[in-house]
Amino acid sequence: MVTRDERIRLVNGYNLEISELEPQDAGDYVCQISDKVNKDQVHTVEILVPPSVRAIPPTGQVTARKGGAVTLECKASGNPVPSIYWTKRTGTGKSAAKIGEGPVLSLERVERQQAGVYQCTADNNVGEPVTVDMRLDVLYPPDISVEKSWIHSGEGFEAQLECIVHADPQPTVSWNQNSFPLQPTDRRTMSSRGNRHTLTIRHVQQEDFGNYSCVADNSLGRSKKYMEVSGRPGPADFLSPPWSRSTDSFNLTWKVESYPPLQEVRLLYRKLMMNETFQQPGRWHDVILTPAPRPPSEPLTHVMAFTLRGLQHSSVYEAIVQAKNRYGWNEVSDIFQFYTQRITSDIHSEEMQVASSTSRSGATTLHRTAPPVGTAWTLLALLATLIPWLLLHGGTLADRSKVSN
Repeated sequence: MVTRDERIRLVNGYNLEISELEPQDAGDYVCQISDKVNKDQVHTVEILVPPSVRAIPPTGQVTARKGGAVTLECKASGNPVPSIYWTKRTGTGKSAAKIGEGPVLSLERVERQQAGVYQCTADNNVGEPVTVDMRLDVLYPPDISVEKSWIHSGEGFEAQLECIVHADPQPTVSWNQNSFPLQPTDRRTMSSRGNRHTLTIRHVQQEDFGNYSCVADNSLGRSKKYMEVSGRPGPADFLSPPWSRSTDSFNLTWKVESYPPLQEVRLLYRKLMMNETFQQPGRWHDVILTPAPRPPSEPLTHVMAFTLRGLQHSSVYEAIVQAKNRYGWNEVSDIFQFYTQRITSDIHSEEMQVASSTSRSGATTLHRTAPPVGTAWTLLALLATLIPWLLLHGGTLADRSKVSN
């Protein structure tokens, strides 16, 4: 029996029209005709309902501790029953790929990087998909990182120490020098911008050199990172290209940053003995250098050069540099590897063997003159880049041609 409803009426005789459909209008509708024998005609109405979704809890806020487990949940309705999937909003505000399906997303052993906004999306192909945001906050003790653990400065100049602190709840950050707490002064300021915390020391004095620590505390723990402000020289950087234009010498050039003048420089070099299966370093040779006064236009950078002589041709060498000023020695530089050139006559001999081998094999005879030294050196540099041991051993090019044939 149809109850009276202004949305329901008969049209064109006995046709039933329902306007402004609602989900509860779904069901069976019976048209009953009485003419001695009752005849029923049943119409089933299914209402397609766009999806709707809500977060559980309604606030959409969930908190977990680092290393724990957490569950995010949402409820969806609609007809047909919507499918549900989860994504995490990226730093650009966009959602990434799907990370889960269904009304529940479970995360195990959560890390601080998993904090953020998660989106639960419901879709049943009726209308547009709908989304609800849920925010996950991960509580964790402070985590500190530093971009530079060694800061080079000089008396009368400035030093800046920085540490990057991540923590939830929000931490308090303090600075120590040699384990003693620091307070702001007219030369020393402490500032923060976001997660980046900075200690600035102006007009550095000798007592400012030493070890510093950035300390962060919150209700879940404490973290500490160490840095050093030093007047010792910075590590040396080599400026020379690795390929020598000579068979028995090499010009090493490097730079060192130091506010005070350099007092002494130590250069060590050695030959590498290499073949196809192993490489073994030789004995270090030690050269002590007295730096020349630097130009007034370069108050910080010292550029030095030294030519090593009596080297062996077709060889690989390594070098390191260490410098000293009135505050002491710096850290030893990274190892610099360089190569001496092959003897020109050997290169020409190999080219003649290549020509002879090509002619004997029945191929087109090769007629050519030996290239200038610069061209031969370019070819040598390319080969040495791909397989350095060819500079020491490996036979002639003609032998390799025979092997390949």
